[in-house]
Parts: sequence; C-alpha cells; structure tokens
Amino acid sequence: MATISRKAQEMPASAIRKLVPYADAAKKQGIKVYHLNIGQPDIKSPECALKAIRENKLTHISYSHSAGLAELRDGLANRYYKNIGINIDPSELIVTVAGSESVNLALEISCNEGDEVIVLEPFYTNYNTFAFLNGITIKAIQTDIRNGFQVPAIEEFEKAITPKTKAILVCNPGNPTGTLYSRESMLAIGEIARRHDLFLISDEVYREFCYTDEPHFSAMNIPDLDQNVILVDSVSKRYNLCGARVGCIVSHNKEVMAAAMKFAQARLCPPVIGQIASVGALDTPEEYFVAVKEEYIKRRDYMIEYLNSIPGVYTPLPMGAFYTIAELPVDDTEKFAKWMLENFRIDGETTMVTPAASFYKTPGKGINHARIAYVLEIPEMKKALRILEEGLKAYPGRTI
Repeated sequence: MATISRKAQEMPASAIRKLVPYADAAKKQGIKVYHLNIGQPDIKSPECALKAIRENKLTHISYSHSAGLAELRDGLANRYYKNIGINIDPSELIVTVAGSESVNLALEISCNEGDEVIVLEPFYTNYNTFAFLNGITIKAIQTDIRNGFQVPAIEEFEKAITPKTKAILVCNPGNPTGTLYSRESMLAIGEIARRHDLFLISDEVYREFCYTDEPHFSAMNIPDLDQNVILVDSVSKRYNLCGARVGCIVSHNKEVMAAAMKFAQARLCPPVIGQIASVGALDTPEEYFVAVKEEYIKRRDYMIEYLNSIPGVYTPLPMGAFYTIAELPVDDTEKFAKWMLENFRIDGETTMVTPAASFYKTPGKGINHARIAYVLEIPEMKKALRILEEGLKAYPGRTI
C-alpha cells in the first residue's frame, strides 16, 4: 500500500478548525452551536463590494495579472494606503491569495530552511504551519496574560537572536490576543531588526480594529527600515470579505518584490471574483467603518465583563481585533472544548471555543487558555456565554 509523505504525516492540524468534526456531529444531532471559535464575523459586507459582484458584466472569467488586477493594486496603493499614511507605489504591492499566502511568501522569501523567525507568543497558529512547510524554526518570546500580552523587554529579543535568526514576525493588532502594540513598542522592535539586519514581517490585517485614541502605527512607517519591512495584509477582516480570499504583500525592498512575483507567477493569479469584490470595497464609506468599530467595542465590553464575572476565569481587555485569550478553570481547554461539543447542552444548544495551547510554542503553555472571538451580536453572545458559564460549572475537569 502506498504511503503518504513524512511531511503530510507531520503537518500540524489547525488549532482553530480541528474540532470542527465535533461541531458538525453536534449539528447533525440537531444541536445549535454558537461559534465563538473562529474569526468569522456576522457583520454584513459593504454594499459596494456586493454590488461589484452582482453588476459585473464579465462574459468570461479569465486569469488576472499574476500581481493582481491593475485597478485593485492602484486603488490599494493610491486610495487605501495613501489615506492611512502609508506611501507606496503600486509596483511595491502584489495581490495574494488572502493574507495567508502573504505570510507564507514572506517566510519563503526571508528565510532558508533551518533559519529561525522570532514571534511573540501566543501567536496565530498558521505561522507555525507555514514555518513547518518551509523548514523554518519558530523562536517564541513569552508574553504575560496579566499585562495584556504586551511586548516584553527588548532584552528578551536579544536573548532569542542567534546566527540563524532571519526575521521577526508580529501581528498588530494581534490574533489571538487582541493586543495592540504601541508606536513605542513597534519602534523598539524596529530598532532590534535594524541592529541585527533582520526582516520585520508585520501582519496588519486587523488594522481597522483599534480601540484606543492612539492611531494604529504601521511597521511601514518605522524610520530607516524601508528595506527590512514586509507588510502582510488582507481584505477579509476590514471589509468582512473572509470568503473573497484576497490579500497582499507589500515592501519597498525591490528584491523582495521581485522574488514575490516569481512565486506569484507560479500560482498564476489570485481569485478574480474576490478581486472584483475588493475593487468595489474600496468605495466603502467611512461611516461603515465607524459603525463596525462601535459595534465591536460594544461586543468586546460585554464579553470581557461577562467572562471576568465567571468564577475562575480571567481575561485582559483587548485593544484591537475581535479576539481575547481567556484563562479558564479547567485541566485542559481542548478536552473541555470537545466535552462541550459532545456532552453539554442547554435547551439543545452548546458553545464552541478554540483551545489556545496550539497558539504557544513553549511546552505546557496555554493548556488552560482559550481564544474566544466576539463575532456574534450581543443577544446571541449572551446565550453563548451563559452556556459556557454553565458548562464550566459542570465540566468534570474543573480545577476550582
């Protein structure tokens, strides 16, 4: 019998999606599952994006340029990025198959097999997946839930750097923590990258969701670091177009972008229908973003207050994105999440969260942490959190 490759066997399962079969089984039993486990908001996509799809006159969906539709690249550079103070030329941007391809490209371009990339943990689990696929080692710097997972002392970065270190990868605002890094923190990280001549890969897909008076500070605006910064971005969260699968990779470094084009040509082109929606989304009025941000703040405030009212639960106040990491009074959040889907119901309903251990690299870390997304309207979230609260009381592996 033919056997699959060692890489296929060792490929890590998605921390976010590996419990989906348990949720599917519950649904087949007629159970309603409240999904607090995935960054799939219930907010409507902008009408201009939907209109661009409905009213397009294409009679043949052909390939686009490998770098993406010219009107999308030009619109992103000269309308979107320019308006938020990031000055790039369209030639410094390539449209990708979602932000995921951008991350993978950034790692492929910046590192050889055996090289190391520094991340702050907990970190988006797919960073680990892409590093695995490219033979790259993730070096994790620990952060603390009790101070909101803020950037630790820069000395911690110095300790992690070795001759094999080629890049620092940050997500700002953060998935899974919701942590927003300040201008000062980003400048400090930029100084480390400059001092050691490292690439700084900055995942900024949640840029629009910042809940402080201080505006988001992009790595692209770190002085004198033009040739080291690789920006990863996406339309998925900004415009609630997760299924469009359109993102981009951006850099002032010509070698980086020339390499990215070779990879882009190898996969032919990004999804054309998704690009059409993204072009339309560029016309999204400012009031859409204001309303969405206000809605997320209401959801965040409700969820954080509710979670911290549950005995044994602690979560900091996230200042960006739409996630929080919560410490739960359980022996193992993966066991707890499975138990909720298989065994616990209130009136034929249950709640799904994401176990957070896979967001950590350090062994044993995050075993009692869960990522919880505030992506449901408050009435639905209220039901979901009540079920979670009652589930914590009944769970056999409860620790308090």
